[in-house]
Amino acid sequence: MKAHRKTTVPEPERFPFLVIRCVFNLQEGFPLVTTKRCHLRSIIHELLWFLQGDTNVAYLHENNVSIWDEWADENGNLGPVYGKQWRAWPTPDGRHIDQITTVLNQLKNDPDSRRIIVSAWNVGELDKMALAPCHAFFQFYVADGKLSCQLYQRSCDVFLGLPFNIASYALLVHMMAQQCDLEVGDFVWTGGDTHLYSNHMDQTHLQLSREPRALPKLVIKRKPESIFDYRFEDFEIEGYDPHPGIKAPVAI
Repeated sequence: MKAHRKTTVPEPERFPFLVIRCVFNLQEGFPLVTTKRCHLRSIIHELLWFLQGDTNVAYLHENNVSIWDEWADENGNLGPVYGKQWRAWPTPDGRHIDQITTVLNQLKNDPDSRRIIVSAWNVGELDKMALAPCHAFFQFYVADGKLSCQLYQRSCDVFLGLPFNIASYALLVHMMAQQCDLEVGDFVWTGGDTHLYSNHMDQTHLQLSREPRALPKLVIKRKPESIFDYRFEDFEIEGYDPHPGIKAPVAI
């Protein structure tokens, strides 16, 4: 459904659509876009960074990842963004809830639960975040020995963000499934304000002119003791043969 409203950001112009849904059967391949090259290093390191509960860009810089630089302060801090909410959601009595550990325990001990959910949308801390969560809420579902996940993304830059986010959460599903001795099922991506920027139009037309290629395969080389112990070297993407990358500016 096209949204009949104008963006509050004057430049670049934004063309939004509401409620887009994509379903990826992870048994059929790893959903990494092939019509342009995606920066795998950034995708993997960012997810590992989230899982450590980190909110400073130092780790990313150590691994040549700069995707959060535009929002970091002079000390590299971003406030209580994704990692903080995933791993240490604050409670009124002063405790902190580790949502990732909680959902892992649920998947192992109560896989039929309808409450296997992680939320990054902490209303009480939004004003402290350098960037409010875009991919804000995800839920796991187990059926027939397969782990599926649905993500709700409130805001999505289609050209730059969407391929990145899909690959990141597909990777997370694979990691969670391995930790819980499950097969992978579907990854379902649902977008709210799903938009294309005017200064991404030429790049989008170029990408759409290209023929998609076969999806690659994700190989996880070892099973660590914990979801928090994976390393960059544990992951290999086999058969990734994309078209050349396409550069585009990030909208801040």
